[in-house]
Amino acid sequence: MVKTKLVSSLEKIFAQSEGDFYAISSFSMLKKERSNFQLAVFTDEPLRVEINGADGVEINAFNVLSVPSALPYYEDHDDDILVSPDGYYPDCLVPCENGEIEFVNGGWCSVWFEVSAETAGEKNIELSLYNEENELVAKESMKIKVIDVEMPEQELICTNWFHCDCLATWYNAQAFSEEHWQIIENYVRVAVKHGINMLLTPLFTPPLDTAVGGERPTMQLVDVTVTGKDEYAFGFDKLSRWIKMALSCGVKQFELSHLFTQWGASHAPKIVDTNGKLIFGWKTAAGGKKYKAFLTQFAAALDKFLIDENVKDRCWVHVSDEPNDLQVRSYAKASRLIRELFPDYKNLDALSNFKYYKKGLVKTPVPSLDHAHKFYGKVDGLWTYYCCGQYKGTSNRFMAMPSYRNRVLGFQLFKFNCVGFLQWGYNFWYSQHSKRTDLNPFEETDAGKAFPSGDAFMVYPGENGQPLISLRFKVFYDAFQDYAALKLLEKKIGHEKAVEVIENTVGEPLGFTNYEKGIAPMLEKREKVNALLEELY
Repeated sequence: MVKTKLVSSLEKIFAQSEGDFYAISSFSMLKKERSNFQLAVFTDEPLRVEINGADGVEINAFNVLSVPSALPYYEDHDDDILVSPDGYYPDCLVPCENGEIEFVNGGWCSVWFEVSAETAGEKNIELSLYNEENELVAKESMKIKVIDVEMPEQELICTNWFHCDCLATWYNAQAFSEEHWQIIENYVRVAVKHGINMLLTPLFTPPLDTAVGGERPTMQLVDVTVTGKDEYAFGFDKLSRWIKMALSCGVKQFELSHLFTQWGASHAPKIVDTNGKLIFGWKTAAGGKKYKAFLTQFAAALDKFLIDENVKDRCWVHVSDEPNDLQVRSYAKASRLIRELFPDYKNLDALSNFKYYKKGLVKTPVPSLDHAHKFYGKVDGLWTYYCCGQYKGTSNRFMAMPSYRNRVLGFQLFKFNCVGFLQWGYNFWYSQHSKRTDLNPFEETDAGKAFPSGDAFMVYPGENGQPLISLRFKVFYDAFQDYAALKLLEKKIGHEKAVEVIENTVGEPLGFTNYEKGIAPMLEKREKVNALLEELY
């Protein structure tokens, strides 16, 4: 028996589903937009899908594979989650080889379709399913209206922290070997294709999610030579290659790695010399004379290099990540030093306590989504972020969250005039604090039961150094396309009227911790945006 249904990309298809999915038969999109839909399939036999599309339409098909989750959500979760019947969640997109469908015997599965078009007009995508005897067993048709308005380039700055060491570990590649460089480039290209236009750049091994006293594998783009007592020389060949590679991939901004340890700036990051000898790290006090002497020399050399590379205006400096009240003194001291050494650089840090910003400790604070309201209207250029801690009333992208909860981020960022978004896990495949580096992200999706599945990574390690994309990443990018479409609408009708189009239709107005639940409201609002764009342009 074969059953099929065309389904929204905001639906998640579980094998044990009852089949009551949000069905769609048509939708609209802009030129050069990438839109998605799914074909839900119930079958007990192998099938293949054949695609017949209109001219000028590019279609990519993926099997949606489910992965296990030992920690899908915290015990005190809110009421907008998805409970898996068997502990598996649909997430990993694997390209369809020869149209073959990865089926679940006697259960539901889905094929994901990504569509883009260069030309406007009515398109009709026909999907034909054949069994092993090459008999036609099902047929579906999706009507797509491509509006004669081009999707604009993304204005919003977005970074998801890029972990080079996880790539080296998984693929068993030596740090910054030719193999590693190629893998890095593959992953950067996919990141940029999905809205990440700012790249975490490991000047020195980023001091992120590392146990106190522990180490992550060395990932250092800057060569350091000790030339005398508290005297150093710097080599920037690898950093120059990194910048050129990133720019060729479409990266717009560079997020220079943190110059002090996470959660309070108490120590120096791990820094080695050209022989691999540790010269700074956990035993180095952040405020000590030795590290200050090093940073003073390094800042001058780096500044000259970035000017020569013509990218200084694209670079942002970090101090430390999310200091708390007990760490504010050390953070403040480190922050003052960085402002002295990098006076004309943009500076950002994840920092959710408004009083730290008010004291001038950071130029661009990045508060968590549930604290962003405290900064709204009080900062120049509002940024925000979410991570595992933002799971009550906020948008987020855990596997156990419905996809509209992921996508609504675009509406929120637009309404509140946000200019940047940060998330810490593009490809973190280690355990919490990097204590274990042998995790298999296809089997352990929660960083060793530390973070709800989906928090730590958006891509999976595929073969030949190529990433496999999660459906969450596709939906996440849809949010940025929504934002871009709204910015286009804003140019014609103004910000307030554009917000009215996406405002909540029930309950409280759209906020940082309040959004309208359901697939239908999300799709209807975007269709309304498209209709207005067609009318006004």
